[in-house]
Amino acid sequence: MKTKIIKLYEDIVKEMKKVTWPTREELKSSTKVVIASSLVFAALCFIIDKGVSFLFSFLY
Repeated sequence: MKTKIIKLYEDIVKEMKKVTWPTREELKSSTKVVIASSLVFAALCFIIDKGVSFLFSFLY
């Protein structure tokens, strides 16, 4: 059991060394895109919600 755990840890370390990590600038750029996309999506959801609410209040 102990050898399996050690083997697992060694495999994890090997795989982590293979990962290509983003640079700080790539990370900043990606973060900005995610935040901007989230804000746009939230605004669209808000607009649609208000439109549907207005439509239902007008109909009923």
